[in-house]
Amino acid sequence: MNPDLTDSILYLDAVSVSFDGFRALNDLSLVVGRGELRAIIGPNGAGKTTMMDVVTGKTRPDNGTVVFDGSTDLTAMDEAAIAALGIGRKFQKPTVFDGQTVEDNLLLALEGPRSAVSSLFGWRSRVAVEQVLDVLAIVRLGDLRAKLAGSLSHGQKQWLEIGMLLAQNPKLLLVDEPVAGMTDAETEETARLLTSIAGDHAVVVVEHDMSFVRTLNCKVTCLHEGSVLAEGSIDLVSANDRVIDVYLGR
Repeated sequence: MNPDLTDSILYLDAVSVSFDGFRALNDLSLVVGRGELRAIIGPNGAGKTTMMDVVTGKTRPDNGTVVFDGSTDLTAMDEAAIAALGIGRKFQKPTVFDGQTVEDNLLLALEGPRSAVSSLFGWRSRVAVEQVLDVLAIVRLGDLRAKLAGSLSHGQKQWLEIGMLLAQNPKLLLVDEPVAGMTDAETEETARLLTSIAGDHAVVVVEHDMSFVRTLNCKVTCLHEGSVLAEGSIDLVSANDRVIDVYLGR
């Protein structure tokens, strides 16, 4: 058995995806360890979004292997089944329930009945309050639990949505450009949040803000033309001549 496969939470090998002749992924191979925090960088069109689409079942690869948690073939599953396995995805624009409180947003996301009605009115008294409080503490929104989500700042909405994913106890979180549009203080807090949840969960962060990526202090993968161009520490990747040429500039 391939040790990379058995020790990984996410294993991609020779994955290719084409759209109308354009090769969005080109024999992409990528391994993410259990509990690992990984940053994915690269120019527009490098394949970052397509990679996440493949992992979550939104896009079927033309060929290649995509395995979750050492044994589950994701290419044979639909989006709902993949999400139920423990893969959560956060898009760049936060999608929270603006008309509900912070706490109710988390209740709606908790493992259990998926109906919003049953979650808020039939299940509320039976959920473990500690679970909601734990998530509120992690995302540092405990003082805002009774506020409507629509009244939160952009950064706070991002943290709430991360909290909604955490409430579902995922094994892997895919986070797309989490600090776009954030203040410096919110960006710093987001780095703290993502580094704090890694270990209990694997976290893959797609990001263009290189100073933020440096703050994450994790392994970095640079994609270009649908495959891995460079991989390693931020210092190693930033010093790579090809990465400089195609992405960072001189």
